Amino acid sequence: MQTETHNSVNLPHILIVDDELSMRELLEYMLEKEGYKISCAVNGYDAISMIEKTYFDLLLCDIRLGDITGLEVLKASKKQNPNTVVIMISAYASAETAVEAMNEGAYDYLPKPFDNNELKQTIAKALELRTVAREKRILDDELKKNLHFDRIVGNSPKMMHVYEMIRQVAKTTTNILITGESGTGKELIARAIHEKSDRKGNQFVGINCGSIPEMLMESEFFGHKKGAFTGAENDKKGLFEVAHEGTVFLDEIGEVIPSIQVKLLKVVQDKAFIPVGGNENISVDVRIISATNRKLEKEVVAGRFREDLFYRLNVIEIRVPPLRERKEDLRILAQHFLDKYSKEMGKKMTKISSYAIDLLNKYDFPGNIRELENLIERSVALSNTNILLPDNLSISIHKQTWMEEEKGRGLDLDAVEDGVSLDAILDGIERAYIEKAIELTKDKKTNAAKLLGINIRSLRYRLKKLRIGK
Repeated sequence: MQTETHNSVNLPHILIVDDELSMRELLEYMLEKEGYKISCAVNGYDAISMIEKTYFDLLLCDIRLGDITGLEVLKASKKQNPNTVVIMISAYASAETAVEAMNEGAYDYLPKPFDNNELKQTIAKALELRTVAREKRILDDELKKNLHFDRIVGNSPKMMHVYEMIRQVAKTTTNILITGESGTGKELIARAIHEKSDRKGNQFVGINCGSIPEMLMESEFFGHKKGAFTGAENDKKGLFEVAHEGTVFLDEIGEVIPSIQVKLLKVVQDKAFIPVGGNENISVDVRIISATNRKLEKEVVAGRFREDLFYRLNVIEIRVPPLRERKEDLRILAQHFLDKYSKEMGKKMTKISSYAIDLLNKYDFPGNIRELENLIERSVALSNTNILLPDNLSISIHKQTWMEEEKGRGLDLDAVEDGVSLDAILDGIERAYIEKAIELTKDKKTNAAKLLGINIRSLRYRLKKLRIGK
């Protein structure tokens, strides 16, 4: 198969296939004047031979040739170069032949004698549509390339921005702070930065700061010497020493206790530390990537996180969007997890129904990608079909939980059978939420509106409507 190659100075290359010399000369003269590069074939076999050696943008082929039919040339062209546009022409046009040509992939079928202007317009339009299709293929190819960035899945605009940030920071030694809600894939971002960096051949050492008991945190970070404390029977290297010349990933950095923050600052500034029970500095060359689902600025203001450490770690921030902000990625993420768990469980589930996708799109996924993965895994495990249907999705569990919570708030959903006043019910729910928000904010309307996710004007309207307060 010939490779399609183009640049800005290339002229569209057209192959004329006709066994009549006069017709070839007419078409060649006319189309060269239009600015096309023209080649000619005297019969079908000649055309097929040329197609096998050269890529043509468009093929203008007579249906009746001296050796084989134009339909056979059409088939050979589509097999060799599927992107070549083919226009068939003939003085012996019939509806059946036209249908057959179109079924074989011809763009159009023109009878002889044809109007010259009509032919030129048909060719111009065909090449224009071909260019649009080619640009779409290029875009699709780029999207496929970006669909998986290492092990990260997604091609939404917000994820494209994250990918670009990864590319930009990977080759630097700058400390990175990755922010985002739980379950958004912050560790995958950190690993991608490491893999794109010059340190990729060395250790990537990650640790969840929130999972380490406070009394063991210093030892985990910096190691200890034999006899440093009860149970320290041997020397132990900490994660910074293990990651020498590599990358340290501190997940949930906001959970580090103040006493360790001081020592962590020394490592960040001096690239050196003293193990627990030791008396000599150990120098290390590490790149530090941190992650948090907290607002560290607020932790600094509250005095729970050192300001100097915050600025040392947050040289460049990469924010990972929650799933609800990148719903364009939901289908490909769901398909990715479907493929993964179908393979792991030995099932043959290959597709997610559009109705199932619609159902997923209506859910906000507070647990983000981690929750989606868990949901798809559970659904695959419980499904007995080859396609994931809405009924297979365990998202119904979430719906059931919500309904039970609503009942717990005093709502009797079974009463609908006997007839209810929906307006009164909705007013009651609205009143309860507004009064609770006002109570929590000590009657500060602006703060109450923020808690309820509405603006202050909307809150005032509701207060007046429900006759709440003054």
